[in-house]
Amino acid sequence: MPALCRDCLTSFPGPETAPGAVAVPATPLRCPACRSPRVVSHPELESLGIAHMDCDAFYASVEKRDNPELRDKPVIVGGGRRGVVTTACYIARIRGVRSAMPMFKALRLCPEAVIVKPRFEVYVETSRAIRQMMEDLTPAVEPLSLDEAFMDLTGTARLHGHPPAVMLAGLIKRMQSELGIAGSIGLSHNKFLAKIASDLDKPRGFSVIGVAETDAFLRDRPVRLLSGVGDSFQSALDAAGIRTFADLLRWDRADLAARFGSGGDRLWHLARGIDRRPVSARATVKSISNETTFAEDISDPELLDGHLWRLAEKVSDRAKAQDRAGRVVMLKLKSADYAVLTRRLSLREPTQMADTIYRTAAGLYQQLDRRGPWRLIGTGLSDIVQAADADRSGDLLDQGAERRNRAERATDAIRRKFGKDAIVKGRSLR
Repeated sequence: MPALCRDCLTSFPGPETAPGAVAVPATPLRCPACRSPRVVSHPELESLGIAHMDCDAFYASVEKRDNPELRDKPVIVGGGRRGVVTTACYIARIRGVRSAMPMFKALRLCPEAVIVKPRFEVYVETSRAIRQMMEDLTPAVEPLSLDEAFMDLTGTARLHGHPPAVMLAGLIKRMQSELGIAGSIGLSHNKFLAKIASDLDKPRGFSVIGVAETDAFLRDRPVRLLSGVGDSFQSALDAAGIRTFADLLRWDRADLAARFGSGGDRLWHLARGIDRRPVSARATVKSISNETTFAEDISDPELLDGHLWRLAEKVSDRAKAQDRAGRVVMLKLKSADYAVLTRRLSLREPTQMADTIYRTAAGLYQQLDRRGPWRLIGTGLSDIVQAADADRSGDLLDQGAERRNRAERATDAIRRKFGKDAIVKGRSLR
């Protein structure tokens, strides 16, 4: 059985294994060249080509990289006490802290945690560097977010002189040495299983699910492994007596489709490990947004206006970093009683400009009947497109729009050269 050292990238013969046996996450082998125990072995290690790379606690890892004093401390990236956890490092996760958890609950579980505000411009820059490393291996890279992506390395062995598994292990080594960021790899024969595999041995994992073991691997696993199975869908599955993949296998394909619609047909295929979706480098980004939760409820219009401008800048920065624009501007508010209110407006043309996002969202706010108090405000772009056709014709009803756009692009150039704080708008200080 083929084996690979993830430290020195030496390939060597591993132990024999029974056909169809599950060989994840790792074996107790040691590399014959460097004696490292970080070895992965699998009967299909040299023939599989669909991979999912997932950075380990990405935002927290970037913060620890840039501030060595945080290295051995529990770090939570997120807002204030009334905000939510964006990312928690693995030290904090041991204490039970999870993404999207309310901050007050996270601090109750881990009171000694260091809270760090997100720096999305730094995360985007690091993500771009990782993306370039992946594209050095294959043009078939499908990003899912800043910190994870699918890759199809099928047929690249002749180009690189090594099977995909070796190149993937080399990618993780390069990420660590050049960027100080760790990641985990899932390798399989389709996207569905590759994504499951990448989560089997985190952090710094490398797990494989082969063709021969697919049925045995899935049979007793919970259907929550399926992406998109939230609480409501899980309740519907529970009501149908479906909790594991084995339960799904007992259903006829037509009956699943009749009960769950198109989702039922997808369930039938995934229960058998069938996923024919290609890895697409042209997969679309659905939305770009940002929001903030206040330490105290706010109704002051000037304070809200300042927050809205800062959020619009963050959304704009992310859109520009991804070379994207949006046709729809969104405003989101959450009241003191947790009721969520959203408003959207379609634009004449796509935009990525902070000024346009801010003015549109502010206009949506002015149209509201109520003025708060609010515990959360957010804005964003949807109906995302490539930026090539964005912000071209200007606003015929606003003669100053083109002048402000030119000023914003000049500001972007100055900030790239001298730092983000080189120019600060007055409204952002509110």
